[in-house]
Amino acid sequence: MNDLAITAALLAALLLILGSGVWVGLSLTGVAWIAVTLFSSRPAGDAMAVTVWGSSSSWTLTALPLFIWMGEILFRTRLSQDMFKGLAPWVQALPGRLLHTNVIGCTIFAAVSGSSAATCATIGKMTLPELTRRGYPEHMVVGTLAGASTLGLLIPPSIIMIVYGVAAEVSISKLFIAGVFPGLLLAALFSGYIMFWALRHPEQVPAADSKTSFMQKIASSRSLIPVVLLIAAVLGSIYSGVATATEAAAVGVVGSLVLSSLQGSMNWATFRDALMGATRLYCMIGLILAGAAFLTLAMGYVGLPRHLAEWIGTLGLSRAQLIVALAVFFIILGCFLDGISMVVLTMGVLMPTVQAAGIDPIWFGIFVVLVVEMAQITPPVGFNLFVLQGMTGRQLTWIAKVTMPMFLLMCAAVALIYVFPGIVTWLPQKMAN
Repeated sequence: MNDLAITAALLAALLLILGSGVWVGLSLTGVAWIAVTLFSSRPAGDAMAVTVWGSSSSWTLTALPLFIWMGEILFRTRLSQDMFKGLAPWVQALPGRLLHTNVIGCTIFAAVSGSSAATCATIGKMTLPELTRRGYPEHMVVGTLAGASTLGLLIPPSIIMIVYGVAAEVSISKLFIAGVFPGLLLAALFSGYIMFWALRHPEQVPAADSKTSFMQKIASSRSLIPVVLLIAAVLGSIYSGVATATEAAAVGVVGSLVLSSLQGSMNWATFRDALMGATRLYCMIGLILAGAAFLTLAMGYVGLPRHLAEWIGTLGLSRAQLIVALAVFFIILGCFLDGISMVVLTMGVLMPTVQAAGIDPIWFGIFVVLVVEMAQITPPVGFNLFVLQGMTGRQLTWIAKVTMPMFLLMCAAVALIYVFPGIVTWLPQKMAN
């Protein structure tokens, strides 16, 4: 049986198991078991035990449940309401006015959350009813929120960066540092689009609230101080070299517990719900990681990564053509899989090819995060679309349509970091020096 037939058989088995409704992690484990049993001489049980334990017991992975827990705690505080009160006076003078609270709010919350779904739900609970009540067009409110909430994946700390770092064996701290400028670039593109739209359609933008003095704006900004201090504690400890990503995650959990206690929103029910929410989410991710690690091992026995790398090498693609091909591949894959599954399922196969092409793994990690962000807002498996559908009651197709400008801006961001790779690599190099 040749490699193409083996690959086709395993792919068909994966799609069949996934289509039957089996959990993603168990589906990956099942296909890996089939591959090891049928196409290698190693006992499948022994291989699975060693691989699952190795992937689950990594110290680097400890940062993941801690950052998830931090986001769950903050999700249950009054952070979002305080953030809106602090931001609103400052954006009244900009074209598009309060629509910018979607982008700025998501950018700030992304720096303490790490999850795009949590960012979308938290900021959406604040801005959707408020902006709709004030008369802002629903298509712009929903579209900008869907796009900006994906910043939860790019601006550190990011769950998907931790998953990529573990899968590709890349420094998570360097990935966090590399994500800062691309995240700010994408936020600037979103805000620029809001301004462009507002200047073209001034009649659709509600009138500004009553003018506030500079001192009144400063007074309103006091509610932003707690979250700014938490961001400084988490990211500052990483960038200064005082703490690793895992230690910074622990700092974030302690800080979020203190913040919610000072706000008066921490009680036993909140603590329990946050802990259980983080446990459920991490168990799902951990099962996917374990299944993907076993599948990666199975693919190695079959020889798929080596043969795929050799096949891509025979195509004679330039580096630019390879990046375009991979972007299209990830976007298509994102129509059927969630971001974490995409990363863990493909890195074992793609990293040898990427390294052979001379692509910086740190830069490639940010590129992967960007295209996974696009998958968050592409049907039928765009997680952010599902979150917004539940919050607005709108059809998935309508939400995808109003989000399309944000998708195109993400494509522009990918082009910019390719043409100017220093946007990604300059800060990690500077911090290392």
